[in-house]
Amino acid sequence: MASSSSILLAAVALTALFAVGSCGAALSFKAGSGCTPSRLVLIPSVAISEVEVKEKGADDFTELKEGPTGTWTLDGKAPLKTPLSVRFAAKSGGYRVIDDAIPAGFKSGAVYKTSMQL
Repeated sequence: MASSSSILLAAVALTALFAVGSCGAALSFKAGSGCTPSRLVLIPSVAISEVEVKEKGADDFTELKEGPTGTWTLDGKAPLKTPLSVRFAAKSGGYRVIDDAIPAGFKSGAVYKTSMQL
């Protein structure tokens, strides 16, 4: 039979696990004004840095330029091959990748939600 202190310890551990899992804010990306098939303007809902995208079929990520208002911009020479995967440095540390975060036919003003919590 488990002692009451073991049960209490297990309950505290479970509570901590649930609390940690629910503390983060959901990450979404808004396509900012000025988006075209060859220009991407992203506005993340959470502070992130070093934002890059990878076009469909590409081997490498391309760095976006950070703007003064929390926007990230990529000016391509040709239409971007979508969907786009997004890689970024999280403020909590480490890099994260969200595959197919920006769909084909992205449009200014649209919000693209992810399941990632930061």
